[in-house]
Amino acid sequence: MAIGKAVRRVDAIAKVTGRARYTDDYFRPGMLVAKYLRSTIAHGRVKKIDTRRAQRLPGVEAVFTYEDVPPIKFATAGHPYALDPAHQDVQDRLLLTRHVRYWGDEIAVVVAENDLIVQEALELIDVAYEEYSPLVTPEAALAAGAFEIHAGSNNVVGESCYAVGGNIEEALAQADVVLEGRYRTQICQHCHIENHIALAYMDDLEHIVVVSSTQIPHIVRRIVGQALGLPCGRIRVVKPYIGGGFGNKQDVILEPMVAFLTLQLGGRPVKMHLSREEGMIGTRVRHPFTTQMRAGVMQNGTLVALDIDALSNSGAYASHGHAVAGAAGARSRALYPRTAINYHAKTVYTNIPAAGAMRAYGAPQMMFAVDCMIEEAARRIGMDPVEFRLKNVARQGDVDPLTGEGFESCGLAECLQRGKALIQWDAKRAARPRKQTGPVRRGLGVACFSYATGTYPVCLEISGARIILNPDGSVHIQVGATEIGQGSDTIVAQMVAETAGIPLANVHVVSTQDTDVTPFDTGAYASRQAYVTSNAVFRAATALKAKILEHAGRMSGILPAELEITDGRIVRRDDRARKNMPLAAVALDAYYDKQRGGQLTVEVSHKTCSNAPAFGCTFVEIEVDVPLCRVQIKEIYNIHDSGIILNPLLAQGQVQGGVAMGIGAGLYEEMLIDPESGYIYNNNLLDYKVPTIMDVPDIGCAFVETFEPTSGYGNKSLGEPPIIAPPPAIRNALWDATGVKIDELPMTAHTLYKHFMKAGLL
Repeated sequence: MAIGKAVRRVDAIAKVTGRARYTDDYFRPGMLVAKYLRSTIAHGRVKKIDTRRAQRLPGVEAVFTYEDVPPIKFATAGHPYALDPAHQDVQDRLLLTRHVRYWGDEIAVVVAENDLIVQEALELIDVAYEEYSPLVTPEAALAAGAFEIHAGSNNVVGESCYAVGGNIEEALAQADVVLEGRYRTQICQHCHIENHIALAYMDDLEHIVVVSSTQIPHIVRRIVGQALGLPCGRIRVVKPYIGGGFGNKQDVILEPMVAFLTLQLGGRPVKMHLSREEGMIGTRVRHPFTTQMRAGVMQNGTLVALDIDALSNSGAYASHGHAVAGAAGARSRALYPRTAINYHAKTVYTNIPAAGAMRAYGAPQMMFAVDCMIEEAARRIGMDPVEFRLKNVARQGDVDPLTGEGFESCGLAECLQRGKALIQWDAKRAARPRKQTGPVRRGLGVACFSYATGTYPVCLEISGARIILNPDGSVHIQVGATEIGQGSDTIVAQMVAETAGIPLANVHVVSTQDTDVTPFDTGAYASRQAYVTSNAVFRAATALKAKILEHAGRMSGILPAELEITDGRIVRRDDRARKNMPLAAVALDAYYDKQRGGQLTVEVSHKTCSNAPAFGCTFVEIEVDVPLCRVQIKEIYNIHDSGIILNPLLAQGQVQGGVAMGIGAGLYEEMLIDPESGYIYNNNLLDYKVPTIMDVPDIGCAFVETFEPTSGYGNKSLGEPPIIAPPPAIRNALWDATGVKIDELPMTAHTLYKHFMKAGLL
């Protein structure tokens, strides 16, 4: 048995020894480097650009401006292609632009022999701008007479709404208590270790090869073709090892440009590698949300209504557009399916860096607002916050009120009970005075979440798997599922070993995706990999096993139905010790016997038409130093219903990493932008405060295992959910400790000082 075991990652040795090859390790003879010239204003047009001095600099191969690129607008979001034009991503990007829409927009690119020459050449380019007033906030962009950042848009990227559970006004009117709140979340950056990097070259005069650190190689192939007006059959994308992405590499950012450059330069290799400063403004950020909410609750603790109005800031370009705000709205529906919910969201263009996918795709923003309101509802009626949630959260057999899909696995109530016990909720609350005084105070907090497993039915969910039996009895497996550090290659190997009866050491996963040969898959996002891939891998491994047993039957004269594969050996089901042969003998015979010979291989493409929500919660105890405006986390537990846990060690790693990111979003991280000029103050890791090892406490995690029947192995999403609940749980604990209710993120010392002063604590 391989599923459920804490086996070592299949890529562990390559990574810890430094043998793993990342994009920057790829080198081609005669390779050039390229770098963008970025705007020094947030909003305006380029009146004049003079590149002559840069072009004359020795070592400069070429300089291109917005005048030299194809006039083809394209979308950059890493979504599957939609055949319905109304559902397609907004095409609002050019390779280079004359209309500057944020501080750092790309207006020219220099190609030279090395980085030093490129940098010197950039400084020789003269630019004159016609400046417009930046529109930094959604409110400014939506004001009457505001300049249109994209013509014809009215500065609106998209808008959507839904209503379930009855008329919201009637539900609110029937409630014993009606509450209102306004919640704000900030701009965050992904801060993955490996910056964006891509290389392109041509093996001939027809085909372009792009090597990229990307989560979505097959989608990159399509978008590069669209941006250059080329058929995708002329584009080949190779994805090596990746040093993290968290959604930032679910956008096509550098690949169209390096493909354009190699095409212009006769196929010469060209590499682009963003610096940290460039990457923090020139890639993608998390959408900041402002959410207005009303809630209706009965005195007995029944939540009867949630009225949610969200305003999402997409920044200068659509990227993932309104999809993030749309997806955010589904989370409360799955979490409280028996409640009347009215959801309205609008996504707006502004003159700040473009927002895109970031871990949990809108759920952290929305769940912060929803859980803050849930906490207030519980406190208003004098009910224990855990008991209030237990009374209202989703249960096994509940139905999504919008889609009609039932929840076939749901262990959220058990997660709440487990977390309550782990943190000793009742005992600590009973031992503490109801109202604390003094400079240092303690508080307990809880928050819940739900999260989807993939994107169906909004988007296509397809996965591919190819398994080949080698002559030595081992197998090679290729999957379209993209390993980006989350451990999906290891999970795939465990699935094959479990189903085919082959020792895990004999299952070799081809980690590098190559769109010329790798089965199709849309990529690593939406916590979909293990779930969507599970059915393709299960079917492929089952089919290969049947082929092996059929061949073994021909060799032995025993019916295949009487045979089994156990630990790499062919055995009789009725007498495993008496008659068996090594799988290697069967494999060798399949390759080389003159009569029976024929390579044993299987390829499966599977479309998933289900989406199983995962559930969970966070419990936290904090200590607040009121005079210092400092929060210290004393205990934190993240509890998950993610179905069957395929690899406990990898699962624990996902939880710990996600909780650390959630703590960062809750207490430290924010990209700071000047509201007047649009200038970004802290696009570096000195001034952008990511929590370090000294800031992150020991993180406890637990799993309530349910079995999800729509998965090949009973599993559900886990990669993104751990980040969702820590910020609202910390906020609720802060309220518990100090009596001060903070409805904005991050809860930095500056924020705490402002609220503590207003409350009279300082």
